[in-house]
Amino acid sequence: MAEQIFEKQFAGITQAVFRSQSAFQPAFGQMQVVDGVSNNAKMFALKTSDMPVVIGQYSTDPNVAFGNGTGNSTRFGQMQEVTYKDEEVPYDGTWAIHEGLDDFTLNADFQSALADRLDAQAQAKVRQFNKLFGQKLLDASSEDLGAVSDVVKTFGKAATKYTNLEVTAPIRAYVDPDTYNAIVDSTLTTTAKGSAVNIDENGIMKLKGIAITQVPEQYMGGANIIFLPDGIGKAFLGINVVRALDATDFKGVELQGAGKYGAWVSDVNKKAILTAGYTKPSSTATGKSDSTKSADAKDEAGK
Repeated sequence: MAEQIFEKQFAGITQAVFRSQSAFQPAFGQMQVVDGVSNNAKMFALKTSDMPVVIGQYSTDPNVAFGNGTGNSTRFGQMQEVTYKDEEVPYDGTWAIHEGLDDFTLNADFQSALADRLDAQAQAKVRQFNKLFGQKLLDASSEDLGAVSDVVKTFGKAATKYTNLEVTAPIRAYVDPDTYNAIVDSTLTTTAKGSAVNIDENGIMKLKGIAITQVPEQYMGGANIIFLPDGIGKAFLGINVVRALDATDFKGVELQGAGKYGAWVSDVNKKAILTAGYTKPSSTATGKSDSTKSADAKDEAGK
């Protein structure tokens, strides 16, 4: 073996793992994979326009476009110019793989071991991405609905918000385990009320028309619930290289890989992201959050 390239295989494995194991997969859809990314590569570029739609009225005035207005007026009203701006979206972080498979200690077939390690690396990457995805959604959220003392009332508030926002996409609530159990235990989630709940399997599908996905606490960033429509963002994996080559320091193979990853949420969609039980860190003029200021004050007091 001089060198074997596994970039396409790793891309396919990671996409499959993302579909089945990502905590926020419905929010970001299919993971986009970009091959051959370089150090200065941007995640993607797009054109955006925040121009509001102006609904005018058609004029039938005899002196508009006709009569005195001939050649210098229009019955369609003022013309709004449509323009788009270029926006480049950077990656959020990098990833790397560096593992050694020694022929004297591996105790397995090289090709089977390589396939197993690529799958394990893909699963580890998706867990790493989950933390980014959760924080991206929290940073983009527009409003917190308050403490979750009554899950049914909290979901009712969210349902009302989305109705008034005229959101047509399916709405999903990503909830931490304690909140999920509170929903399952709620007096409204019973089969007598026609609720699709299974107490034996600790399972529930919807509440107030909102789909529910249970998420490990470490990916929720301190929030109890994150509400948002499906397909609100994009997730990206950038691959520079994934390869196996003969080792020089031991008798075996080195598995190496490097690339980037990131996620993006459209500014237009941010108003449709709501939280419950979460307080955003507030920034000061120096860029420090309240929690950072508190820590600084304690350090100063101890000096």
